[in-house]
Order: sequence, then structure tokens, then C-alpha cells
Amino acid sequence: METEKLYYQDAFLTEFTAQVLSCEPSKDKWLVTLDRTAFYPEGGGQPADAGTLGGAAVLDAHERGGEIVHTCDAPLTVGDTVAGRIDWERRFDHMQQHSGEHIISGILCEMFDCDNVGFHLGADVVTIDYNAEIPWEGLLEAEARSNAVIWEDREAEIAFPSAAELETMSYRSKKALSGDVRIVTFPGADCCACCGTHVKRAGQVGLVKVVSCQKFRDGVRIEILCGKRAFDYLSAVFEQGKAVGQRLSVKPTETLSAVERLEAELSAAKERIAALEQETFEAAAREYAGAGDVLLFRPPMRPDSVRRLADAVARTCGGLAAAFAGQDGAGYVYALVRADGQAVAVKEMNAALHGRGGGRGGFAQGSAQAAQADIEAFFRATGIAPSE
Repeated sequence: METEKLYYQDAFLTEFTAQVLSCEPSKDKWLVTLDRTAFYPEGGGQPADAGTLGGAAVLDAHERGGEIVHTCDAPLTVGDTVAGRIDWERRFDHMQQHSGEHIISGILCEMFDCDNVGFHLGADVVTIDYNAEIPWEGLLEAEARSNAVIWEDREAEIAFPSAAELETMSYRSKKALSGDVRIVTFPGADCCACCGTHVKRAGQVGLVKVVSCQKFRDGVRIEILCGKRAFDYLSAVFEQGKAVGQRLSVKPTETLSAVERLEAELSAAKERIAALEQETFEAAAREYAGAGDVLLFRPPMRPDSVRRLADAVARTCGGLAAAFAGQDGAGYVYALVRADGQAVAVKEMNAALHGRGGGRGGFAQGSAQAAQADIEAFFRATGIAPSE
């Protein structure tokens, strides 16, 4: 028996009564069918509704041969009349997201002569795939046009045209259709075959915001937020921008220029630090000139700095320059360099000092989770004493 689909009659219906037609166990859940239901089943990229049915929680719903099957966490008695209640916050969120997707997809497909080839209404964002390359500027234009349509607040139109009427209509569809075709129209934006639930008026979408775009197959994949999701996202971005602005002593709208200034200052500071480091490394090279094998310990430094220290000392010492930077408990980064290109025993050292890393010829670099005393003991055993 085909279930009467109340969600098509009124997508804003939140409570209803129905007769239980069947209840079958399925692992630790029960599959329930009714003579009618307001629970939208998963389909077309839109998740199923949730809510309660009698004394049971409805966890999922799907369509099976015209019947809507409700996955419940408790059994219901066949023949009973039960009350159903839709989780309205979830339903309205899905309606905002799905209707917003229709509006921006209709506009993008018209602007770039493309098709919407994928749609997923996720728990966090709406993902849409298009089979054309769409530049970011084009997305922003479509976003602006979409919000203009939303703010015009025209009524959405939902109809089941006859086969003859469909022949003369221009509408979007991701696949060939047969039987009764449900057409959802948002005037000024979109006309599309769709089985989902939608808002009554465009204004109920509230807002559409594009948050990302990346290349996907032969086109792009974008992420959008609509309605309350968009409001929550923009509110969070504003609060973060406000906090950053306070730290930088600028307005939230001026954080970019402040960050660019900080980046320039940081880059200049790094250059000064690198120059000062190089001076100390050259001083170490002069100090250990002709010393043979050298084992050096320094406070924590970046791996590149450790390498440059070992390089500088290796050019003058006439042997192996082994530089370790770090501290006990936190580990050390190391660089082993021989100017003559003779291989260094990095594998043996890693095994003894819980190290990771490698190299070839006269160079190796990595990290070791060992104490300074253990590192000194390893090198002492190979004839290399710690350098002062």
C-alpha cells in the first residue's frame, strides 16, 4: 500500500496522526509503515526527517516501492493510531538549505550554461557539483543575485504538470524522468524537477553564502550555507574578526592590512635572525677549524638552522660535524655533515637514539628522542667526544 505523503501537501506540517500498518524488527531497531506520514524520507541529496512516532523516536525514513518506512528505536502496535511529531528545527533547516541550493543552482546554470551534477545536504554544509569551470567572481555574482531573489520574497510554485505540459516546459533535471514529475519553481531564479521539501516563499531561505570552491572532475565543487547556518557562520566569522581586530588595534574590516603589516615585520625579523645565526655559525666554524670530528649541542632551533650550523662547521673541522638542537624531554633535531662526502652512520644512530631521519653521502638530518647524555655516550663510543 502506497503511503499518503503529507509532506507534499504541507511541508510546514509538524504534527499528524496515522495508522500503523506494519512493524518489523531489524537488528536493534524496528521498521514501521503507516497509512500516511509527514516524515520526509531520504532522497535526492536531502536527509530524512527525524522526530517521534507514538512512544518511539524516528531515527530515519526511506521510501520502498511507494511506502515510507520509518526506522524507530521501539516497536509500535499494528493497527494502532499513533501521533507523529516532526523535528521542526531539522526540517526547516533542510528546507532552507535545499531551497537556497535551488535558487543559486538555477542562477549559476543559466549564467555558465552548465548542469548541477551532484548535490549533498550535509550536517554542516551543502555541497554542489557543476560540470563547468566557474570563477570565484562568478560565484560571488550568483550569490548576490540569489540573495536579491530571496529578498524579493516571491512565492515558491510547486506543481505536477501533465506529460503534455512538461513537453513545453524548460526545467532542470539531473536524470530522465517518468510518471508524475514534481516541478519546483522559484520565480526569477529556477525551475527544477525535485522531490524535496521547500519553503513557501523565497524570503524564508533568509540568506545564501558561498563558502568554498574547488576544482572537481570536469568542473567545480562548491559549498554553501543558507538561512540559520549562514547566519551562525557569519556571526562566528565576525566574532573572530572582532577578536583579531582587538589584538591588532584595528577595526574588524581592517584586519587584512594589519596582518599584511605583521607579515612584513615578521619576514624582516626572520631575515635579521638568519643573518645573526649565520654570524654565530661562522664563528663556530672558525673555532673548530682543524678540530676533526665535532659534536655540538645548541638550544632548540629550526631544522634548517641546525643544518646550516653543521654545514658551516663541516667546511672547516676536517671531519664529521654533528649538530643537535633541543632539550631533554622534548627531543633534539640533528644534522650530520661531512665535507668530504663520506657516508655518515645515521641508521645506527637512529636505532640507538630512537631517531627518525636519513640522508645520503655526507649528509643526514632528522630528530632523536633521547637525552643529551645518551647522545654523548653514543658518539663517545664511536670516538667522538662532545665539543665545548
